[in-house]
Amino acid sequence: MTDITIATHNGNFHADDVFSIAALKHIFPSFTLIRTRDLALIAKADIVIDVGGEYDADTGRFDHHQRGGAGERENGIPYSSFGLIWKKYGTEICQGNQEIAKSVDRSLVSSIDAVDCGHVEGVAQGISLSQTISMFNPTWQEDSHFDNCFDEAVDFASRILARFIASASGGINAKDIVAKAIENAQDPRVIVLEQYTPWKTTVHTLSEQALYVIYPSGSGPWRIQTVPVELGSFEDRKPLPKSWAGLSDQALQEETGIEDAMFCHNGLFIAGAKSLEGTMEMASIALRGSS
Repeated sequence: MTDITIATHNGNFHADDVFSIAALKHIFPSFTLIRTRDLALIAKADIVIDVGGEYDADTGRFDHHQRGGAGERENGIPYSSFGLIWKKYGTEICQGNQEIAKSVDRSLVSSIDAVDCGHVEGVAQGISLSQTISMFNPTWQEDSHFDNCFDEAVDFASRILARFIASASGGINAKDIVAKAIENAQDPRVIVLEQYTPWKTTVHTLSEQALYVIYPSGSGPWRIQTVPVELGSFEDRKPLPKSWAGLSDQALQEETGIEDAMFCHNGLFIAGAKSLEGTMEMASIALRGSS
């Protein structure tokens, strides 16, 4: 189905209708967009977003302004039009990966819905993504070319949505890589990654024994990093040896006896050597030392 018409309301736009259209561009590369409140035109459209007073995914109606709304998530956050679109098409947009679609809903879609439905009071500091989208509306001092401004907002939202999908995909793929590294670890206290991969959430979920994670840095040398006692904590399960704190190059090499040792942070949570072998030796010394 390529020759379709999608309708949403005209005038001021918000993040939910903008992101809805951005999402639908992943499903329908070509469509006619009508921004109107003319009920006759709305009735003829194949898909209707954020207007019309009806929610029926089977007939392509995705409004949430009708009495009673359009339902809510298990956590109580109600659905706006973006959430309704994502509920129907999110998995398809994420190439059939339901886990990625759910992650994007948690990180992006539900927050847009919450703001649009007044479920939250707004942000305490800074500016929210919903407010950013609203700023694409023309001001009272500008010519009111709402449709052109809407198109600009959709282009912006499309790029944001693509990055959220990529981030969710990366996080899920990282989980699989780290889980395999935990399973294959020769010593369950030391997890070795062949490439840097976000690891903290997976390590905390799957391993109570892990103390250190070793991985290559982007510039080549290897790193050893401590596992915090809990996510977000500055306390580690087992810090690196106190005698290493703040040392680098020759001083650290003399202290450790490791020829290619490079540095150790004052906070004793990360250190490095030029080679994997040198970094593994750091782990061995750290495991033998007192915490």
